[in-house]
Amino acid sequence: MIGRIETLGMIQSACWRELERASYERDHEWRCIGLGTVSDAGPELRTVILREVLEHENRLTFFTDARSPKVAQIEARPEASLLAWSRALGWQIRMKARLSVDANGPQVAARWEQLRSTAAAADYLSPWPPGTPMSSMAPQPGERSHFAVVNATVLSIDWLELHPAGNRRALFDAQGMRWLNP
Repeated sequence: MIGRIETLGMIQSACWRELERASYERDHEWRCIGLGTVSDAGPELRTVILREVLEHENRLTFFTDARSPKVAQIEARPEASLLAWSRALGWQIRMKARLSVDANGPQVAARWEQLRSTAAAADYLSPWPPGTPMSSMAPQPGERSHFAVVNATVLSIDWLELHPAGNRRALFDAQGMRWLNP
């Protein structure tokens, strides 16, 4: 657990700093973030891997298969919730975000070039969409990438600290920053 931060501005900066660290430190507890979207059947929740953070744009980035059901959900309703918990920090953050999906273009191509020689590339080269039953699959080589980038513009961060000296909560959004009752 890090030392207790006292000011709202420092807490907000620390949240973004920890998100940034999580995008490149494989063992950071915020690297795997819960993403909630809405489908016609109701709420959907899954874990995504944080790949990039741009604080000056309030943006988080993760990757997906363009055929994934979450892509259709995002296109239909781009509002989302993200959730991260760190036992080491004693912090939970809940974020509201607006999502967009990019499956083409130079930024997607550049990220794909970095990923294509890794084991993870196989996920995006499969001829079958995510969720296809294994019993219906006949071996086929994957030749076409279905790689897509999802950008989350963070609209608010609801920060909660669980601490032996007392729990604290704060909200950071377009209206500013303020303390909340935990």
